[in-house]
Amino acid sequence: MASFNKVILMGNLTRDPELKQTPSGAKVAELRLAVSETWRDKNGQTKEVTCFVDVVVWEKLAELCQQYLVKGRPVLVEGRLQMDEWKNQQGEPRSKLRVRADTVKFLGSPQKPADAHDAPQGGAAAPAGPAAKTRPADAGTPADAGEPFEAGDLSHDEEHLPF
Repeated sequence: MASFNKVILMGNLTRDPELKQTPSGAKVAELRLAVSETWRDKNGQTKEVTCFVDVVVWEKLAELCQQYLVKGRPVLVEGRLQMDEWKNQQGEPRSKLRVRADTVKFLGSPQKPADAHDAPQGGAAAPAGPAAKTRPADAGTPADAGEPFEAGDLSHDEEHLPF
């Protein structure tokens, strides 16, 4: 029987990306997206429901997400569903369904610094916020210009890493 596992989501980050390293040295970032749906009921009342989705990103793509994304930033994620299973401290089985990202597109503009005089020369503003991210002045990614930035299939499963 044929199967197909593809997920495309667009939403806002609920927190800054968390970059970690596995014991084997692979880099992994965890994102959490808030994906909202708005509609009007038959009485004309606006209704909204928000779905929170956990996303895992690997290697270079994980580093880019940690470097350029902050809480509240809109992103488009393409990937596939992945079931994570483990046992808790009491030995009881646990599981969690999340998205393993193959592509992350950075949408919107990076957040602006609080003071205009803090903005770097050339019109591009460095991301700011509670956990301000720093990057080299010559980063030159499309995210600097407010354009969507796509990092291709840079993710890897730790089990399939060549080292």
